[in-house]
Amino acid sequence: MARKPTTARLEARLPTDVHKLLKRAAEIHGRSLTDFVVAAAHEAARRTIEEAEVVRRPVADPRKVANAILKPRAPAPALRRAVQRHRALLGP
Repeated sequence: MARKPTTARLEARLPTDVHKLLKRAAEIHGRSLTDFVVAAAHEAARRTIEEAEVVRRPVADPRKVANAILKPRAPAPALRRAVQRHRALLGP
């Protein structure tokens, strides 16, 4: 039975100065160049996807957002009590 590969190969050509910079950073971290580059690329990809999702989610239902701004709910009793305590302690 054929096994699925658990890794994939990525090759890149880069300027010598970038290679030296990456190699030095990997040495500082005590990692191999490959491990350092994979970890850095993984983190950058995760952040990029996360930022894209954060931007899309609020836009998913613009009517809800608009209604919340135009017709806000009345403050909850707990919020009213908190405002009263705040005013009693610090003034209006």
